[in-house]
Amino acid sequence: MAENISSKTQKARVDWRPSEALTPDPIFVWPPQPVNFLKWLLSFDGYIIPWNAFYFGLATVTWLYLTPDLSRMATLRLDWIAEIYIRNLALLTVFAGLLHLRLYTFKGQGDKHKYTPQWPARTDKTFLFKRQVFDNMFWSLVSGCTVWSAYDILMMWSYANHLLPYVDWTQKPIYCVFLLLVIPVWSVFHFYWTHRFIHWKPIYERVHYLHHKNVNVGPWSGLAMHPVEHVIYFSSLLIHFVIPSHPLHVLFHLQQIGLNPMHGHSGFDEFVVAGNRTIPNHNYFHFLHHRYHTVNFGDGLVPLDKWFGSFHDGTDEAHAAMRKKPSRKPT
Repeated sequence: MAENISSKTQKARVDWRPSEALTPDPIFVWPPQPVNFLKWLLSFDGYIIPWNAFYFGLATVTWLYLTPDLSRMATLRLDWIAEIYIRNLALLTVFAGLLHLRLYTFKGQGDKHKYTPQWPARTDKTFLFKRQVFDNMFWSLVSGCTVWSAYDILMMWSYANHLLPYVDWTQKPIYCVFLLLVIPVWSVFHFYWTHRFIHWKPIYERVHYLHHKNVNVGPWSGLAMHPVEHVIYFSSLLIHFVIPSHPLHVLFHLQQIGLNPMHGHSGFDEFVVAGNRTIPNHNYFHFLHHRYHTVNFGDGLVPLDKWFGSFHDGTDEAHAAMRKKPSRKPT
């Protein structure tokens, strides 16, 4: 699938990069690639495992043990609203916090698989408190978790009041599994178009600039956004007002887009767990967007960047082609 990068391996590079060029996932390709598709779908470093399987397991535990009964949520009350907010705050803090402690505080794998050798800024006036991590934590926890929880509360209240089209897992299990597999694809499609919108100069200068202060990203950078961007980002949840689904689908959807940015912005391509064993992360595609701003607005899952000419595969040739284009950088 991948092409070898044409340039020589550069041991003294400022930034790390993969040994092979980035390629879109084998889902929207012609002619179809059924063998590659099945390998990608079922392999450990594929679509389901490890990350989507993790989010589904987390959503299942959340639905069974950490979500108020729907009968309680038919009326807006502070008690169950607080339960949902505290639960989401804990999920965000634990997930991002553990990644940050492992990778950045204790530097548990040094700079192995790290995209850039630099570490988060500690004395930079562009960030709140002059500290990148404190700035990112503030926007993630104060704004990000609040908007995330507001969507969560809206959706659960709507289910409790029969305002959303509902489907039961026991009655339509095949449909429910299919919908579960499609949700991340929809999220990426939604993200691409809303992301292009907030790169429009008037919106960028008032809203999206805040996220792009993070050139050298870390786990807390993932949801470090302006409140308006949080509202736009989480709006992919509104599809459930149209598509029949179950609250478990909504929780999976919320936690996938709420927590995925934490490891997606970790700055590391793989997480070392023991010896040579690693957990794949592979988010160099989005790292390039933070580095250059004008490429890779979506995700390789849905190759919209490839179709609309903003794809950067990490090679010297792609970089040279990017430099020849008229600058569209909004700053």
